[in-house]
Amino acid sequence: MKTKLALFLALMFTLNISYAELKIGFVNVAKVLQKVPQAEQAKKRLEQEFSPRDKQLAAQIKEIKTLEAKLAKDASVMSATKKRALEKDIISKRREAKRAQQEFGEDFGLRRNEELGKLQKRIIEAIKAIAKEDNYDLLLTDGVIHAKPELDITARVQEKLSKF
Repeated sequence: MKTKLALFLALMFTLNISYAELKIGFVNVAKVLQKVPQAEQAKKRLEQEFSPRDKQLAAQIKEIKTLEAKLAKDASVMSATKKRALEKDIISKRREAKRAQQEFGEDFGLRRNEELGKLQKRIIEAIKAIAKEDNYDLLLTDGVIHAKPELDITARVQEKLSKF
């Protein structure tokens, strides 16, 4: 990003273009992501898709805790065979739960990234549309350390996305 900006500025000086003729803007993409309705919709889709699996994992953990409590409570009165069988069952269920949690995390991460990718694509489309509509020479996003408030068009991008 810095090299592109440096190249642009070098070109500008070479072509003898003044700053007064440039229309520059800045978009805080992180802020856009927090406030656009599409982000909330994506979050709801993910919750709806992964809620059943999350509940299933919670049930598995609850079952394991119940078995562990039973083992702790009844171990002294259980036969050695029943105690070993219950311990093996707990170990097996822990493995299953751990594997299921890992798969859940991986699947959720993949889907979250898909949704984020779609949203970022829409944000870029909105930024490009604003750049065309308002005849911007340069719109910056990430990596900007400081921008005057009058250059910040984040609210405009959010407004455009709310109309998509």
